[in-house]
Amino acid sequence: MTKNVFVSTFPFCRTSNYALDILIQNGHSVTINPLGRKMKPEEVAEYAKDFDSLIAGTEDLRQLVQTSSNLKLISRVGVGLDSVPLDLCKENGIAVAYTPDAVSPAVSELALGLIIDLFRQVGIADRELRSGGWSRPYGIRIGKSKIGILGCGRIGTRLAYHLLGLAPAEILICDIIDKSEFIRELQNYADSLHNSQLKFSKNWNRTLIRQVSHKEIYQEADCLTVHIPLSETNRNLITSNEIKMMKSTSYLINTARAGIINEEDIYQGIVNGSIAGAAIDVFEEEPYHGPLTQLENVILTQHMGSCSIDCREDMEKEASENVVGFWKGEELEARVV
Repeated sequence: MTKNVFVSTFPFCRTSNYALDILIQNGHSVTINPLGRKMKPEEVAEYAKDFDSLIAGTEDLRQLVQTSSNLKLISRVGVGLDSVPLDLCKENGIAVAYTPDAVSPAVSELALGLIIDLFRQVGIADRELRSGGWSRPYGIRIGKSKIGILGCGRIGTRLAYHLLGLAPAEILICDIIDKSEFIRELQNYADSLHNSQLKFSKNWNRTLIRQVSHKEIYQEADCLTVHIPLSETNRNLITSNEIKMMKSTSYLINTARAGIINEEDIYQGIVNGSIAGAAIDVFEEEPYHGPLTQLENVILTQHMGSCSIDCREDMEKEASENVVGFWKGEELEARVV
């Protein structure tokens, strides 16, 4: 069954044509985002209005779903569904699938890298050296710190295991679900690492893992990294009120979704010294050109949490397979509507 597929996500098949070949070899006609950037809602609605299937990124799809009479499938490259109006899709008979597992390794590794960069002031040292400076800035170690993980699903869980190799003083987990069983498993693994490493170094910490409340994680974490989906209930979850609870020496990282942390409040919190700095990968308006670019103690990345070569290719492949499977009448494992 030949169907017309529009790919709105950017980039797509940058490093491999495998995902595109899957579609073409199964008889589908494919048109790829011609703009070379993230599409705006009205652009997606215009470009994709006559297509049967959409392979989407984080573009806002409400306008398209409201106006299209042809669309039957949205296949998300990625895990977040906040940009997809699931209620309208259900009303209009539009199926929705996503790729929940492929993204986790890349995002969790980026989050870990951002923690190290912030703690050791790598970005600041790089910029200073390029401008002729050489102050050799002091930083702090993960091994002497409490790391807060807000949201312990696929990505937060991976990050917790990654962190154990660096033996933080504590890992603080905040989640709406009781994570007692996971914490027991993680603590057992942490203790086995501790006992093993003591053979080689007496400086190896025993990491303590605890599930804490929102208030506790704000107050105690030396670095708070966010890994929850965006929903109406947690939009602006972290504002100036929460930032003021944090230590003035602490850092805030968001590789999840824009809107969970209020962008203006992050800026004001850093300027006012409520926190020491931040690393932000996701923004309300992308590409981002806002006031955070003016701050030295902020790392800004280009919504690239998923952008390792292998994870991106896996996500695209799974999204294409969802399209092919849907039109073959197969049951989609990652279907949400």
